[in-house]
This record gives sequence, C-alpha cells and structure tokens, in this order.
Amino acid sequence: MTELSQIDLRSLAAGHKRTWDAFVAAASPLINAVARRTLSTYRLSEDDVMDAAQDVFVRLCANDFRLLKTYDPTRAGLSTWLAVVARSAAVDFARRRRQATAPIDEVPEAVLAVEDRHVEKLKIPDGLLTERQTLILRCLYDEERDVAEIAQLLRIDAQTVRSTHHKALLRLREHFRGEPP
Repeated sequence: MTELSQIDLRSLAAGHKRTWDAFVAAASPLINAVARRTLSTYRLSEDDVMDAAQDVFVRLCANDFRLLKTYDPTRAGLSTWLAVVARSAAVDFARRRRQATAPIDEVPEAVLAVEDRHVEKLKIPDGLLTERQTLILRCLYDEERDVAEIAQLLRIDAQTVRSTHHKALLRLREHFRGEPP
C-alpha cells in the first residue's frame, strides 16, 4: 500500500487514474477518521460518515482538481492539509443534513403560544441609585431606548450611559444579594 508521502502530486493533479487510486487508498483511513470524529457530535449514521468522507474526495477532484492544486507543501504536510479539508467537508455535510425546520404557518398555534405573564417590577429602595442611574435604567428597560438614543437625549457620551448602567446594576446586585429570597 502506498503512503501519502509517496504520492506524486503532479501526477495526481494531472488526473492520472493509477495515481488517484493510490491516493484514495492512502488517504481513506485519515479522511474517514476525521469525518467520523467530526460527525460524532452530530450523531449521524455510519453511512453518513462514509458519505461525508466521499464528499472530501469529490471536492478534491472537482473542477479539474482545483482544490487539490491549492495544496502548498511549504505551509503544511499533506496529511495535515487533508485533515483540515476533511473536517471542513464533514461540517458542511452535517449542516446540509440538519433537520429542516417547518414553516411557521404549519406549526400549530398551541405550540407557539407564549403566555403573556405580568412581570412584577422590581422595587428599588429610595436613595439606592442616583437620579441619573434611575433615569438611565428607566430609559433602557421601561422605554426600551438604545444607548445612543439615551446619550443624545441626555446630552452625554454613550460610554457614560454604559458606565452608569453598569454601576447601577452593580449597586442593585449588591443590595439584593444581601436580601433573603
């Protein structure tokens, strides 16, 4: 059996059948192992693993061996390069195999129903936050304004809004951490 290091890459890229057959025989164990390892998290079947490995070979010889011709031996060994190509192809394969989602119009309304629960507002003790902190929290959460909009409204820098927000949250966490649930 020929090893990967013994494959004549020029002959392979030129499309010589004998060289291709030797390459497939030498590269198959590596490509199959990488595909199996990559797809193990996706819980696909052994047939899917073999299909993904086959996909690698199809990619390598497609368009007159265009991908294979991009291999640069000064940047990586052939087995390393093939492992990267195999992993990429296996991930692409898994993405194509993901279960299709149903159009939202076909999903029963009962499945989509989300209860509109009234969320009780947090009771913030007087004097815990500064006026500015209270105002910024009200703008962010009650009025659902964004940071840039609040900065413009208050005529302050956007970073000041973020910083004030952060300091207010720290005070609230500290205060409510000490209270029993």
